[in-house]
Amino acid sequence: MKEKGIDIGLSAGILEKYNRGEYDHFVPVLVAGIPEIDGRTIIDVTGDIEETITLDAAQKRIDELGISIDLAKIGEVSGKEIRFDCKALRRLGVLLYPLLSYGILNGGSASSYVDYKKNHDFNETLFDICREEFEAVAEVSREKAKGITPAFINENKEHGPSFLELKMRMLLIEALRYQEYTGKKAAVLRPMFQMTSVYNNSQIEEAYGTYKKGGYLEPLIQETGIDITDVATGIQPMLSAFSHSSMGRPKTFFTGANGKPDSPLPMPGGHGQNFIVLKDIYKRLYREGKRFVCLGNVDNLGFTVDPRCLALLALRDKSAGFDFAFKTRVDNKGGVLIVDQNGKLNCADIGAAVSKEAIEKIEREGKKILFNCATGLFNLSFLVSHLDDIIKNLPVRFTDQDKDAGRYSQAEQVTWEVIGLIDDLLIFGVDKYERFLAAKLLLEGLMTSGVGMGHPDYPEDEEPSKDLKSIAGRLNRGLHRLLENAYGLKKEGMRWVPASIEEIKSGMRRSP
Repeated sequence: MKEKGIDIGLSAGILEKYNRGEYDHFVPVLVAGIPEIDGRTIIDVTGDIEETITLDAAQKRIDELGISIDLAKIGEVSGKEIRFDCKALRRLGVLLYPLLSYGILNGGSASSYVDYKKNHDFNETLFDICREEFEAVAEVSREKAKGITPAFINENKEHGPSFLELKMRMLLIEALRYQEYTGKKAAVLRPMFQMTSVYNNSQIEEAYGTYKKGGYLEPLIQETGIDITDVATGIQPMLSAFSHSSMGRPKTFFTGANGKPDSPLPMPGGHGQNFIVLKDIYKRLYREGKRFVCLGNVDNLGFTVDPRCLALLALRDKSAGFDFAFKTRVDNKGGVLIVDQNGKLNCADIGAAVSKEAIEKIEREGKKILFNCATGLFNLSFLVSHLDDIIKNLPVRFTDQDKDAGRYSQAEQVTWEVIGLIDDLLIFGVDKYERFLAAKLLLEGLMTSGVGMGHPDYPEDEEPSKDLKSIAGRLNRGLHRLLENAYGLKKEGMRWVPASIEEIKSGMRRSP
């Protein structure tokens, strides 16, 4: 097991707890209702949001964070209250950057992402249209960590920078924004932290060495004085696969992978393990003065720092905030925001916990449904003081598999089920095409890049959920906005290139 990267102690512990029945209380999430925007807990942040609050209470909350910010100089004071418009919230959020650290869940390799059969099955016509670009990206991505593979494809078919390179560039640009606002050469938004795995950690470390000297990061590192490639890392171990549920209890280790005796099967334990793997990093960040962390998946280009939401979380003194996009007709896989059987906000998967028919009925009634973006912003004081409870109570789900390797079961924890464990939270209703450009399959990434959009056979349909051309168009426009605004790129001919430091600063002055 050690040779395959399996953590024997952790796997044995999970096995013992299962056989003692300690996971039996983890029941499926049931839908008792669909919550609506209320402006208090669930906030629509797609437009120009604002916040009005008692000045004394707001100033007290900011002071308790250990940072000196005179709110009266940012918001509009009227009597005992202070009003923050969208611009003021953004400015306050930027001033809170010294308290924020940004975390990435790297996941495994890109093997599944570039799997030929999975991508082909997504849509055969679209696959054939994008075949040349697919094979080129798959060639350089296979067996690599997904985060270091190209995040998009240029119109001239040149590969763009990697997901991780873009995220580091975004952080450096936000750090530069702070320095421009304050005139202080402070090393904010560092360290970035991440969860890698035993299989891809060395690949990612090696890539950071090249990023540091590359054109996307080096000028910004020099300008800000921040080496963003110096990352705090927790390495996720592999778990063993377990015996199939049809074998009954007690479960045992699965040791017959691919029909071979004494052959264990390593399996990822889900991103929910970050609360175990990154536990010491969360505590270290708190000791070092950080008070907030944001957390999201490496393959979501919409996972960027939103200073407005950071300001709202701080002003309202909430435990955490989570991005949910307003569901469109094409969002039929994943989790939606619900009220569960215990009367709490929770995330339930369409199909598993709530039927598609029930969702369609709610939509016909004109109600807005919120779709999980897998992005969270945590109050670090809350997170550190509740880590042990979260680790203990985050559900461990066992799912049976019947694949080429054999019939076995897999134990996983889903990060976003943490929502059901938090009482005092915010839900940010966001624009899907601004905050949730995720690519579980390479073909989705090629759609976002606009590959093949001019082809006469590009799949279209009157049914919105099947109209891939319309979907690709909106994804592509969202990508362009992000590349220009969040990632500081500019388009030259048929390719995106890094904007210069002066061009980035000029943009900040136009849109502070």
